[in-house]
Amino acid sequence: MLEEGRKSISVGDYIDLINDAMALIPSEEIVVVGEIVGCRISQGKWINFDLKDEEREAKVSCFATTFKVKTPLEDGMRVQVVGYPKVYERFGKFSMNVEAVEPVGEGALAKAYMLLKAQLEKEGLFAVERKRLLPRFPQRIGLITSTEAAAYGDFIRILNNRWGGVEVVHTPVHVQGQHAVREIIAAFAAFDRLPKAERPDMLVLTRGGGSLEDLHAFNDEQVARAVFQSSIPVVVGVGHERDESLCDFVADVRASTPSNAAEVVVPDRREVWREISTSLTRMNDGLDHKLDRQNQKVESAMRSLRHFMETGMHEMRLVIDQFSHAFDRFRLSLVATRKHIDTLSRLLASYDIKNILERGFSVVRRSGKIVRDAKKLAPGNDITVQFGRGEIQAEVK
Repeated sequence: MLEEGRKSISVGDYIDLINDAMALIPSEEIVVVGEIVGCRISQGKWINFDLKDEEREAKVSCFATTFKVKTPLEDGMRVQVVGYPKVYERFGKFSMNVEAVEPVGEGALAKAYMLLKAQLEKEGLFAVERKRLLPRFPQRIGLITSTEAAAYGDFIRILNNRWGGVEVVHTPVHVQGQHAVREIIAAFAAFDRLPKAERPDMLVLTRGGGSLEDLHAFNDEQVARAVFQSSIPVVVGVGHERDESLCDFVADVRASTPSNAAEVVVPDRREVWREISTSLTRMNDGLDHKLDRQNQKVESAMRSLRHFMETGMHEMRLVIDQFSHAFDRFRLSLVATRKHIDTLSRLLASYDIKNILERGFSVVRRSGKIVRDAKKLAPGNDITVQFGRGEIQAEVK
């Protein structure tokens, strides 16, 4: 016989008591690391697997949903899991309700990367036919990167060296660590919410190189889908030339490095000037060709003139008058065309920033951005003043 005075409870109450006790465990502060075995997905939404200890004969059953766990899972992957313990009444089975799963180590990250890449490619996120063209001369560029990263400085420096006067709207984010994914997704959402008149012509998502673990945020499914769903064309430049991320494949344009991203989004002013010069040369060549053709026509007319002179003075005067009028019109047209070309050449030269600065003008920048209004400056602000020859650093008094 059991001792008298002991409390009698039902099986269900006993399980509730166990679950209440386990609820006191600070589960959100504990990350459980192990190897996935027996992973299976039911009805496309229920995920079950065992998390096996890598050194001891121990394992724990895990339950998750595809709504919370986006990372593709596979047997043999080493992962870290956040969740809370629970005993299910119906089965009397202890399990961990999983809130988040993250691959650990280069091997697991590489395996998760390949699984997710195959999935996104199958869905059409990498399709070439959906990629959008970039405007050649953007007025406003949205930049998503860390202010502290070298990628930010490299991008701004090369952008200004190639093509000045572009407005850069920078949204600072972490590019690795626990906050990176959330901040990058929020940055894309913020740009998409802007009125069309205020939206940048393109977005640039960039960071420097690193290991597969460092680039984890750029291989996150939610970030890749944010790039895919952006209403604004996206350029992604991650790491060094050998680095690649899922965001690279989803982007409208992939740049090999942050510096290359700046080269992709704006033209080189020197190349543009060469194109203009080449066009002017072709126009002049075209005019010379037309002039040669007109000269040939004049010579033909002169031969006709001599023939008419031989056949009669009256007919000759008619031919001379017609020729004179035609030649005058041609000459006036040629003079007007030459003047138009000279005017265009002077106009293009006047827009050259170097010529403008040589005339005594200067450009004031603060934090790399052109200052157009003195009211935007305050005493103590550091500024850069660019002259026709050289530049100086100054402080506003």
